[in-house]
Amino acid sequence: MRRNLLALLGIWAVSMVCIGCRSESPDISDAKVDLTVNPSPPFVGDAEISLTLADAGGAALKGADVRLEGNMNHAGMKPSFADLREVEPGRYTGTLAFTMSGDWFILVTAKTSDGRTVQRKIDVPGVKSP
Repeated sequence: MRRNLLALLGIWAVSMVCIGCRSESPDISDAKVDLTVNPSPPFVGDAEISLTLADAGGAALKGADVRLEGNMNHAGMKPSFADLREVEPGRYTGTLAFTMSGDWFILVTAKTSDGRTVQRKIDVPGVKSP
């Protein structure tokens, strides 16, 4: 009896861990993400970011909450953040600050209106000093 109880508790514990690790919003891995930086190549300071989101079939992903995190490729730098706003269906714009020259990357996180998530890492090499 005790052995059965321990086995059931073990199964319950493993189930709870698996449920806790489950993602609340599924990733849209096949979404198309097109990001442009202006000026190009970028300089230290504020840059205008334009981002288009589309599903695998090319339909615009409208009404998403889009957040950017800019980081340098080396450790120790404070990241830069930006929230983009939708200016037309599936097209989002905003400003991101590049605080130092060098190689950067931008982490894109977009939560769609139906609760799915698009995540991408986009390299931005060669940010120049003004």
